[in-house]
Amino acid sequence: MKMSDNAYIRYTRFVLFFTFIVILAGGVVRMTQSGMGCPDWPRCFGRWIPPTSIHQLPADYEKYLRQQDIDHTFNPYHTWIEYINRLCGAILGFLIIIHTVWSFRKYYRSNRKIAWLALFLFLAVCFQGWLGKRVVDANLAVVKITTHMLVALVLTCIPVLIIHIRRPIEKIRNNGLKWLTILTLALLIIQIILGTEVREQVDEVSRSLNYAQRELWLSRLNIFFTIHKTFAWAAALACLILFWSSISHKVLQPTATWIFLTVLVVMILGLSMAYYNIPAIAQPLHMLTSCILFTLSYAHKLRIR
Repeated sequence: MKMSDNAYIRYTRFVLFFTFIVILAGGVVRMTQSGMGCPDWPRCFGRWIPPTSIHQLPADYEKYLRQQDIDHTFNPYHTWIEYINRLCGAILGFLIIIHTVWSFRKYYRSNRKIAWLALFLFLAVCFQGWLGKRVVDANLAVVKITTHMLVALVLTCIPVLIIHIRRPIEKIRNNGLKWLTILTLALLIIQIILGTEVREQVDEVSRSLNYAQRELWLSRLNIFFTIHKTFAWAAALACLILFWSSISHKVLQPTATWIFLTVLVVMILGLSMAYYNIPAIAQPLHMLTSCILFTLSYAHKLRIR
């Protein structure tokens, strides 16, 4: 493989890594209840650089605050957390623009599939940015937040597929493992959707209690939380069976090992939230590791025919 090919693959991996950074930043926004810290989009309180004090707010700032149902006063802490999240998203957008141009210049004639996938990645991140605006406009509507999360999964899987196409490795032919991996992916995506619904309920409950009395939050969730907990065991069991069934195949050992380690971390974080009153730091880490687990499972599927 040429040196330039290696550079392209390293850059694609960096785009994937930075996508996970953006997902983590979004999780921190949810953890700190900063989702409406910037109540307008793409600017923040009508400014490109957010205010740091109430004295920097525009004269008509109250029209922005009226949109918030999280914090009815100006909170620079929430504002800058949300702004940094948006800034990370903008940086990812620029990285993907560079990636798209590079892909077309390098592979449009020799491997158009890579070029079109890169373009799809660019269009997906544009859609994600537009959807971010719709989430703000809808005051964090749960359906739009769930869609936002699903698009993020697409953004992590496309670079994996591009790398797989550019650096094809030996595949194994195993129909049973192929369908087990597909089942695992389906269970994980359902679990992520359920988790998004539970996070929305946690937001509503915590807001009603002024973000205090964490010991009461879980007791006030509805049946979705019970379903989420029960389904988590099914998804975890599928991941562990997938690991055990794959570890004997040398080609599958790397991804299988990472799936095993990641599902353990996801389970530990999930149990810590269930039994230790939802520690704040566990929320974004649980979401991030769940996305990593899904992406690893997708990479695993690409190695099986």
